[in-house]
Amino acid sequence: MYILEGNIGVGKSTFLDLLTQNCPEISIIQEPLDSWNNNTHGKSLLENFYNNPNRWAYTIETMAMITRANDHIEQQSNANHKRIMERSIYSGHYCFALNGKSSGYFNDIEWEIYLKWVDFLLHKNCQPPHGFIYLQASPTTCIARVKKRNRVSEKDLTLFYLRQIHDRHEAFLGEKQNVHECLKDVPVLVLNCDQEFEQDKEVMRNHGLRVRNFLEKTQMQQRISKAKHSSPNVQI
Repeated sequence: MYILEGNIGVGKSTFLDLLTQNCPEISIIQEPLDSWNNNTHGKSLLENFYNNPNRWAYTIETMAMITRANDHIEQQSNANHKRIMERSIYSGHYCFALNGKSSGYFNDIEWEIYLKWVDFLLHKNCQPPHGFIYLQASPTTCIARVKKRNRVSEKDLTLFYLRQIHDRHEAFLGEKQNVHECLKDVPVLVLNCDQEFEQDKEVMRNHGLRVRNFLEKTQMQQRISKAKHSSPNVQI
């Protein structure tokens, strides 16, 4: 299983839809947005969070982690390795929840409970992916795409927040800052997505080729590593 990551508005869902057209052998698992887009008091959890993050950060991050972990655990036992999942428990923690904590959106008790879920789900029940595919774009590109798609739940999204989440993605996937040991050696493919890829077929074709090569290369490396570890030691 591979995981597609990127900032809000970078175009992850669009990218995956186009990727299956260029690489039909790849299966995709889209982000379970419906789980936290359901109405609560007339608004979705996302909209509630953007309106009042101090009240809703713990609620939405816990809900997102549980639903993503459920999908992750289900998919990690699938024998088909050519699968890409949109977003993950890892970006949920290292990008969104940690940003919420540093912004003061969690109180101490909420954060302590949240970290217990992290230890139970991320560290004890979820196996690391074969690789990450990081759609990298500037926050200004992302906010322009957010405004273009005009989702009700994102009407209060700010450029400042997208800059924060961008920096968290860079620290998580670009620099592997303070990540769990199990993720330090997971390979990352970085694709520059500032350039329009939805309408430009050549750009998307090149992205597709790089993804296909990344999957083939990492799977070959894993087969070699597995063979080395399974071979009996020969003493002379």
